[in-house]
Amino acid sequence: MRRAAASLDILGWRLLLLAAFLLLWEVSVRRGWIDRFFVSQPSHLFRQTWDWVASGYVFRHLWVTMEEMLLGFLAGTLLGILVGFLFAFMPVVARIFDPLMVLLNALPRVVLAPLFVLWFGLGLLSKVVMAVSLVFFVVFFSTYTGLREVDRDIVNNARILGGSRRQLIQHVYVPAAMAWIFSSLRTSVGFALIGAVVGEYLGASEGMGWVIAYAEAQFNSTQVIAGLFVLMAVVALMDFGLKRLEEHFSHWKAS
Repeated sequence: MRRAAASLDILGWRLLLLAAFLLLWEVSVRRGWIDRFFVSQPSHLFRQTWDWVASGYVFRHLWVTMEEMLLGFLAGTLLGILVGFLFAFMPVVARIFDPLMVLLNALPRVVLAPLFVLWFGLGLLSKVVMAVSLVFFVVFFSTYTGLREVDRDIVNNARILGGSRRQLIQHVYVPAAMAWIFSSLRTSVGFALIGAVVGEYLGASEGMGWVIAYAEAQFNSTQVIAGLFVLMAVVALMDFGLKRLEEHFSHWKAS
């Protein structure tokens, strides 16, 4: 009960701060303290978002972006976890390719986005590859670090008790690395969305990135910010789901 009450208090403070921010924004625009041409105002944003929802316009474009995002997120996550396990259990491979991973991670993927469009076209594949390139390294380094940080005493004790390699991975390594992996997943959701939107921004005929780019070309700050708010809401929902999933798989950890 006490924990639930504390959670409600935190939620209440968040909603209060959000309402205060929106109210200050609205008042500042109405009083002329800031120019609505550049930042619009909350009442216009809510009206624009409602028009998009009522007409179904936003769902058509959001579905395209979500498809690209989810494919990139899943592919990048799976690849990052697999390579992380490979590096953790094959030290020779890790020593050979670790410098390469560091160099590849240092490459600015946003700058590479035009090349992805050139190589893979303007369709779905270039956006998915862009998202994968952002998600992979976050998940890989978190998985690799989580596996390397497993307490060696626990591993040695499990071996003394007769644990096989498969049992060690299943009951020691995976649970210990799970917190690192889920932490990276919550971060990767945003990166996957960035990859999809940037790809659409550079070249597409649909998707939220295209909606925002078109609004910018029309100097329509209301639609630009409304599009950003829609994307923020999607990420917030996905982060909430991942957080609940993390709590489910980490129930053995002390609070």
